[in-house]
This record gives sequence, structure tokens and C-alpha cells, in this order.
Amino acid sequence: MQRFFYVYVLASEADETIHYTGTTQELQARLTKHNQGSCAHTSKHRPWRIQTAIAFDSEAKARAFEKYLKTGSGREFARRHF
Repeated sequence: MQRFFYVYVLASEADETIHYTGTTQELQARLTKHNQGSCAHTSKHRPWRIQTAIAFDSEAKARAFEKYLKTGSGREFARRHF
């Protein structure tokens, strides 16, 4: 069975204006780590929920899309479409 690489956007349940974008192969396990406070970048704004997740069959494509979403135009794209 094929393993997918996910680009995900999390929304803070404490403050809906706070978002975090990342890449993983284990989506639910990664969300659990964010909510446990294991990630320094997200520990202050817990709890988190998955707002958007997009599956890619290529790690390179997933990382490129994540990198795009972290740019100014990518954040605007996410704001409008997610």
C-alpha cells in the first residue's frame, strides 16, 4: 500500500487566527504530538485541530507545497481557499 506525504494546516482552537503548516506521513500521530506540546513552535497555542490536509505521493512535491504555503502568496492562497 502506498504511503502518502501530507501537507497540513492546523488551526489553534484557543485563537482561530493562529495557524501552523507542516508535512508528515502520520497525520493523526503528528496532531497528537502538537497537542501534547512536543513541538516548540506550536506548544503555546494548544489545542490544535486539522483545518486542511492534502495528500501527495511524492515527498518532494509535499515539501515544495509546504514551502509555498509558508510564503506571502501561499498564506494568502491558504486564507482564500482553506
